[in-house]
Amino acid sequence: MATVAVKTQAAAALVPMAAPEHAAIAERLAEWYRRERRDLPWRAPPGALGDPYRVWLAEVMLQQTTVKAVIPYYEHFLALWPTVVDLAKAEPDAVRAAWAGLGYYSRANNLHRAARRIVDEFGGRFPDDEAVLRTLPGIGPYTAAAIAAIAFGRQATPVDGNIERVMARLHCVETPLPAAKGALRELARALTPAEHPGDHAQALMDLGAMVCTPQRPSCMMCPLKDHCRAYGRGLAGALPNRAPKGARPVRRGVAFLALREDGFVLLRKRPEEGLLAGMLEVPSTPWREQWLSADEALRTVPVSADWWLVPGTVTHTFTHFRLELIVYHAVVPPDAPLTLWAEQERCRWVHRRELATQALPSVMRKIIAHGLDRT
Repeated sequence: MATVAVKTQAAAALVPMAAPEHAAIAERLAEWYRRERRDLPWRAPPGALGDPYRVWLAEVMLQQTTVKAVIPYYEHFLALWPTVVDLAKAEPDAVRAAWAGLGYYSRANNLHRAARRIVDEFGGRFPDDEAVLRTLPGIGPYTAAAIAAIAFGRQATPVDGNIERVMARLHCVETPLPAAKGALRELARALTPAEHPGDHAQALMDLGAMVCTPQRPSCMMCPLKDHCRAYGRGLAGALPNRAPKGARPVRRGVAFLALREDGFVLLRKRPEEGLLAGMLEVPSTPWREQWLSADEALRTVPVSADWWLVPGTVTHTFTHFRLELIVYHAVVPPDAPLTLWAEQERCRWVHRRELATQALPSVMRKIIAHGLDRT
């Protein structure tokens, strides 16, 4: 009988909420948001529409990145490029340099491309339609819905990880992620009110970030606890369920840190497409599953010199793989010629004092620090 009771409870938990309950949830959430909302630099006051450029910039930066990490980058971008027109006029390398350290560097390239299209095709005014927004580089379903709702008051439903978690608990959805994503999106859409949908979306984001947290949610402080089916069943802390992830593959390579006697470091620009597109790098071998032998690696050095192995390994985790690099270091004279392996048209010498301003991703800064700390 216990098994039957559990099945009955689970089935009941998946019955859709009625419209009056939706309205009650939206009202409670709105009241809570007016009292407890986070004060973020890109947000307008409750009831007001956000600036489309600021909303877009923040939402792109917040993808896979914490609010704390984003705020200084956001403020720096606004100081450099206060409007989308200013951003469109910027040099791509300047945008990449300002983005360096924030990660997921395709976002910077797409941000600049989208700014140019907004200027060229829309006269510098953001489109307010989700479907049109999604045609812009780097703007997917979530970002398009966020801009439409927060900046234009459209009844759109952005669903990020915070909102997925709130929906999974509110409706007691036990189907594991990512299989449950479609259902959670529909549940969130059903809750979206016609009035102030942007405030509603931001309230759900804040609720997930501040109260309905991944571990140990503060259910007693939640404005929606009386409606939360997972809380009623004692399952709030266990949801959402997640399918087990497979092991992240490992790639390996050899990086060559060349330092001139006058303080310049050799860097190389990566191709405009692919991982870390258009960013600067320390020249390295291709990243492969197996280590190259020392003889194979040293046949691809960018400068003819006496290269020595730096003790230790540099590691960096990307979304889809883990990277392990060993580093060779050489000190060369100012007139040292580059080898054919250096792909000379993409190489440049940059003084150590200027490295902080360059479009260097975090993994490359790790390599430089690893090599220079041992010189």
